[in-house]
Amino acid sequence: MTTSTATKQTTFSIEGMTCAACANRIEKGLSKMEGVSEATVNFALEKATVTYEADKASVAELEAKIEKLGYKTVKETVDFQIGGMTCAACANRIEKGLNKLSGVSNATVNFALESAQVNYDPAEVSIQDLQQKVKKLGYEANVKSDQNQADEDRRAKEIKKQQWRFIISAILSFPLLWAMVSHFQFTSFIWLPDIFMNPWFQLALATPVQFIIGGPFYVGAYKALRNKSANMDVLVALGTSAAYFYSLYLSITSIGHGGHQVELYYETSSILITLILLGKLFEVRAKGRSSEAIKKLMGLQAKTALVIRDGQEQTIPVEQVVVGDHIVIKPGEKIPVDGKVIEGSSSIDESMLTGESLPIDKNAGDQVIGATVNKNGRLIIEAIKVGRETALAQIIKVVEDAQGSKAPIQRVADRISGVFVPIVVGIALVTFLIWYFLVEPGQFAEALEKAIAVLVIACPCALGLATPTSIMAGSGRAAELGILFKGGEHLETTHLLDAIVLDKTGTITKGKPELTDLIIEQQVDNERFLQIVGGVEKNSEHPLAEAIVEGITAKNIQLASTDEFTAVPGFGVKAVVDGQEVAIGTRKLMVKTGVEVPPVSLEHMNQLEESGKTAMLVSIAGQFAGIVAVADTIKESSKDAIAALKQQGIEVYMITGDNERTAQAIANQVGIDHVLAEVLPEDKANKVKELQQAGKKVAMVGDGINDAPALVTADIGMAIGTGTDIAMEASDVTLIRGELTSIADAIFMSKKTMTNIRQNLFWALGYNVLGIPIAALGFLAPWLAGAAMALSSVSVVLNALRLQRIKR
Repeated sequence: MTTSTATKQTTFSIEGMTCAACANRIEKGLSKMEGVSEATVNFALEKATVTYEADKASVAELEAKIEKLGYKTVKETVDFQIGGMTCAACANRIEKGLNKLSGVSNATVNFALESAQVNYDPAEVSIQDLQQKVKKLGYEANVKSDQNQADEDRRAKEIKKQQWRFIISAILSFPLLWAMVSHFQFTSFIWLPDIFMNPWFQLALATPVQFIIGGPFYVGAYKALRNKSANMDVLVALGTSAAYFYSLYLSITSIGHGGHQVELYYETSSILITLILLGKLFEVRAKGRSSEAIKKLMGLQAKTALVIRDGQEQTIPVEQVVVGDHIVIKPGEKIPVDGKVIEGSSSIDESMLTGESLPIDKNAGDQVIGATVNKNGRLIIEAIKVGRETALAQIIKVVEDAQGSKAPIQRVADRISGVFVPIVVGIALVTFLIWYFLVEPGQFAEALEKAIAVLVIACPCALGLATPTSIMAGSGRAAELGILFKGGEHLETTHLLDAIVLDKTGTITKGKPELTDLIIEQQVDNERFLQIVGGVEKNSEHPLAEAIVEGITAKNIQLASTDEFTAVPGFGVKAVVDGQEVAIGTRKLMVKTGVEVPPVSLEHMNQLEESGKTAMLVSIAGQFAGIVAVADTIKESSKDAIAALKQQGIEVYMITGDNERTAQAIANQVGIDHVLAEVLPEDKANKVKELQQAGKKVAMVGDGINDAPALVTADIGMAIGTGTDIAMEASDVTLIRGELTSIADAIFMSKKTMTNIRQNLFWALGYNVLGIPIAALGFLAPWLAGAAMALSSVSVVLNALRLQRIKR
């Protein structure tokens, strides 16, 4: 969208929304304000984005409007790319520093993604203030761009930089390693140039490694200590400096005393730095692989669009497409944006979104989705959603948010990382004192070597990478399987579910029922009956009403005009036709309107319901007139999906507004044992609460607007991706493919991811719990400790990446 210089856009976070209806209310209220050209409220993210003319509206007026509607504006959100972090302790320090700022409500820093998300009040703190705080802590914070290319370029530069640092460090360290290896009795046969044993030659090689190649460790350590904290840089700087400066002392004191015979430790510091750099190189490469899902999704997008402007066809970048543009889609091309077909017909491959292998036929008036493929036939579509509003862009955003979020289990690792480095420094000091005064009294070099090994092996990197890398890989793989987790906490919770509540229409069934039966009283004119019923139901958006209207219009019946249409939730509909009140719905509606239904008709209704059909009674002018029945087809996958859930020990419930007989007939067909029938839309959330109060961990699965409150109430809300936007916004997990088999897949991915996280935490913690005492007891040379430390981070990341290969 092109904006003038007077047009601005602002984002609010909103407190107080309890359901999707609240979001709609705020959106409508803001849209009606003078000067507001567009307002979008996202219930799931609790955010409002408003585009307005600065000379007609202000941020203060927008906030006042939201508060007048009964809600509270909180903060804006900004995403930063963080540079300079070396371990989890760095992420913790930045997070704590940002959270202490006035105006910041919440800051989350992800070490694996090298990113930060901050919720803040722009009236109290600015983006520049946030960046300045991060800079003061010793790091860089750059606002993330909408395009991922900048991040890709930055990561490529980082990899190249790490490669060169490692190569140069390895070249300079190799002679020192050669000299060290030749010291062992079993390697005495290796030829060693005399110059390699010269202290000054070793000093010349070790110095650039220590202070040029290893300079960033000193910088990082200084910044950490200046801010009264400690990180991996402190451990590395302490350990390597101890070895380097002790060797320098020995080199100086050996002048004139046969320096070639002095036992030096230059190789310890240089090889340690080289191995740490190698580990960092592996780490940065592996972290890049963990975001493969985002790259694949980005790759689905079309790069250009053929638009019709001023009567001419012209190819433009997809970013320049605006709402209302007419776009030509040729056979074999990707559809660039979400839109509506206005000319032509074709079949569209939507497998990337729905998983449906068969192409879907599209004609004028049908909706199409960006990144799907036009198989045959030329189409002209009108752009409806562009840029960040398209379905694919929203999917990418959900995956990014999930990968950047923290799972509750990560808090354990964060707390440990926060105190880890000071404890390790203390252990290293105690190790040195014990060895120097008790184990080998007076042997400074031996005691120092043991202390260095403790410092180096205890790097908290693996601990910091354990959870976020698994979350990134797990949520990314889930997205490829058509499952969108909106946050790490939902990915963690899903595997704990023991009860699933399934909405019937559109979830268990296809949600596209058909008119199957008409039973009309003898005294009623058949054609007039159909005209009236079709005319009344035409006003309803309910799938059953649409089925009735389609079935009647297919008979070439002219629908009657209606007045005073009223939908009675859970009962049916009422309207006035030619001065006569018409009611269509349940038995309760007939009782409510004072209509007496003959016993034989009630028996017919029972028979229809027992066969799985939804039957509705019709009254005209207070007299019973007949019955209409519709049937909704069960999805082919529903029965198998429900059986799979039951095999996992999960109780499956079906919830519906249908009467008990119809609901039970559907439940019997798909194997559901627990039926919650005749539940009004507003009572669905209460039914979920009842199950929770019984001690169950409940997931609600639905696809409609009336499911939103229940989706929010449940421990995990799952929305069928083929349903309404509001249901998807209110949910914690979106099942894009629209099949119930995705529920088992979601639980499976949650279990696998949590197992992976626990493996990572076990090995990261176990590595330190075992490694530190082994090093303290003198069984690990410093260079071996350095190699083990480097490999620990790499092993954690590689273990997490196994999630990307999981099959459903």
